[in-house]
Amino acid sequence: MVFCRVFKLQRHLLCVLAKTAALVAPLFSQQITIPRIEQMPQTPSPYVMRDWRSVARQYDSLVFDFSRSGTYLPLGGVITTTINYPQHPSFGLHSYVGTNSPNTREAINCLPAVIGATLAGIDKSNQQGRNWALMAEEWFNRRPTQNVYKNGWVDDSGEDFWYLTMPNVLFYQLNFLYPHTGDFDYQFTMVANRWLQAVRAMGGSATPWRMPNVNHRGWFLQTMTPYDQGVRQPEAAGALAWLFYHAYVSTGEAQYRIAAEWTLEFLDSYGSNPSYELQLPYGTYTAARMNAEIGTTYNIERMVNWCFDVGPLRSWGAILGAWGGYDVSGLIGEVNGLNDYAFAMNTFEHAGALVPLVRYADRFARAIGKWMLNAANAARLFYWAYLPDSLQDNAAWARQYDPRAVIAYEGLRQFRSGRSPYDTGDAIAAGWAQTNLGVYGSSHVGIFGGIIDTTNVPMILRLDVLKTDYQHAPAYPTLLFFNPHPQTYQVAIDIGNGLHDLYDAAANTFVRTGVSGRVRFPLAANAAALIVVVPAGGTITYRLDQMLVNRVVVDYRSGVAVANYPPRIKALAPETTVVVRGGTMQLFCTAVDRDGDTLVYHWRASNGSIFGSGSHVVWVAPDSIGTCMVSCIIEDGRGGRDSAASAVEVVTAINHPPSITALRAHPRKIHINTTSEILCAAADPDGDTLTYRWSAPAGTFSGSGARVSWTAPSTSMDISLICTVTDGRGGVARDSLRVRVRNLSRTQTGQLVAFYPFNGNAQDASGNGNHGTVYGAQLTSDRNGIPNSAYSFDG
Repeated sequence: MVFCRVFKLQRHLLCVLAKTAALVAPLFSQQITIPRIEQMPQTPSPYVMRDWRSVARQYDSLVFDFSRSGTYLPLGGVITTTINYPQHPSFGLHSYVGTNSPNTREAINCLPAVIGATLAGIDKSNQQGRNWALMAEEWFNRRPTQNVYKNGWVDDSGEDFWYLTMPNVLFYQLNFLYPHTGDFDYQFTMVANRWLQAVRAMGGSATPWRMPNVNHRGWFLQTMTPYDQGVRQPEAAGALAWLFYHAYVSTGEAQYRIAAEWTLEFLDSYGSNPSYELQLPYGTYTAARMNAEIGTTYNIERMVNWCFDVGPLRSWGAILGAWGGYDVSGLIGEVNGLNDYAFAMNTFEHAGALVPLVRYADRFARAIGKWMLNAANAARLFYWAYLPDSLQDNAAWARQYDPRAVIAYEGLRQFRSGRSPYDTGDAIAAGWAQTNLGVYGSSHVGIFGGIIDTTNVPMILRLDVLKTDYQHAPAYPTLLFFNPHPQTYQVAIDIGNGLHDLYDAAANTFVRTGVSGRVRFPLAANAAALIVVVPAGGTITYRLDQMLVNRVVVDYRSGVAVANYPPRIKALAPETTVVVRGGTMQLFCTAVDRDGDTLVYHWRASNGSIFGSGSHVVWVAPDSIGTCMVSCIIEDGRGGRDSAASAVEVVTAINHPPSITALRAHPRKIHINTTSEILCAAADPDGDTLTYRWSAPAGTFSGSGARVSWTAPSTSMDISLICTVTDGRGGVARDSLRVRVRNLSRTQTGQLVAFYPFNGNAQDASGNGNHGTVYGAQLTSDRNGIPNSAYSFDG
């Protein structure tokens, strides 16, 4: 049952409503304290708030100016020889100033640079005559074994989970900012499907309901198997939930919402703090949003505490205290109690995930507001201009080439040779770069630039809650304010033209009505306000906990009394979606009730017969073929109900798709304009006749069937050859093989060389006529079992 009221607001009725809301506010708007945040200063000192929007915009103008000259400049460049989308160029940014690996181009650096600039107000789809958003799609590894965003353009590793999930989270953010760009629509669905396949391989199931085991260090997508060497990262469930829920919001497909519930149930039930790097705050935000929007009941307080407490996996959490007289509380990094280490990237990303959380869980408004005051103040210390030269590694370069201090050090150490604090990083010691100025962390500064602004009162910040609330439902402008002072202040806010009402979702009450332009509202001492700017005199309705104005939610926890929460079906899942006529299958209906009411299940089918009762029954298909609908209705005995239906196809026989068992090229590294022999070995369990279709972004195929020849283009590149196998009855298998095409006729010094295929005759295939003779080597099979295609040397 949905409890709903409607009011046509006139000025005097609005005042009555505000008083009524105030009566229930103490119960429902009680702010939740986070102990570690409570240990942070109420008013950090010294207090120096940067104009973070200007920092983000100036950073963009520096790192994307590829014409700059000087030591270690430019910091990146346009790349015309691409792999996944060769039809257009891409770009790369150095991970560090003075990098020793200038060809390294990380997604966790380049994508945030585009996203952050956009959050700060720059249109990156048309800047300097280039569409940087489109150029970013090169990080989509367009191969059937991957088909997700990875940290590199070609990446088959099963490395740390956060390197696997975060490029996809960043892509979803980029897609929200620049929808329908290039191949984004295809990539968006493919990313969701590939990770859905992964969590099912981890054990996620709706037949019966079972959450996956995400407690791994990483995942091999090409084999759908875990990578478990080293420290595991169970927080990956948070990033995966974020991806799945955004896929659900965008497409409406229940399978993604179900996967989001699987992964969050894993996270919610985890026995200790799973914090490792970046993924936990994204899961915490998603849990709060799903609680508010669909009625899940995850323990948000515990998750928010996890985001700041020091976890056991790598001592990760929020920094506390003052280093060398500088308040550093609120920065995020390693808290080991001996020499703590805060990081720029993590501090910025924490804010991007947790500031929008307060819209869905407003009882954390004060905690998040206080933390952001500390973090936004302390984050300036990542930049050279805010510490003496003696407290940093690379002041000389920064002063000359970064006069506006927009490139941050990778991190801030508590101590270095007795000095505190100290701006540094890992790059110099590890041999990665000549400086510890971390471009990869600086690229995330646009999160602060988009969210943070100041007000007329020092230390009272204006935080845009919607800025990083990607793919949110329709919403009015929503702003978070925290007053750290011991007295009430009148805070100024510019709400634009027209008449508006100011509603404080943290207090469940209107604070100003019928106002426009620059107005002020009272903010009590040591309190937060979550101000929603709504149309004046709008129509108020309630939907369970939610308060809506003109059908737009303004408060997800409004304080209105709810007599009964209806039950909710998490999944109605047939054992399979295809069954032979007369066959049987199991049906599973997984449902929950927030009030703990006993649920009654009612099953129906458009044809066939249902046997059993409760949440798990058996359905016998009819003898006729066609589509049958099976449905389940649940009731809680107090007027609450929910229902779901699923389609099952009844057929005369079930087709099993073919599978590709091997895909080989001989040779796999070839000279330009030469030919390689390609084999696709495939099988079909039903014995169907298979059809082979070959494709590649460059080069030409000759022949047909399972064996073909492919002639390389005249340009050196790595090319994916794709084979698609169909059985004529809807079954499809697809795989790809990467072949390296190089100009093998000359060395880099211009001297002629020979190209000898491993075939025993040492005939020069380069066209230079430098034929040879094989001594001391015997032909043998290669690692793929192809005979006479490798040499065994006798030493």
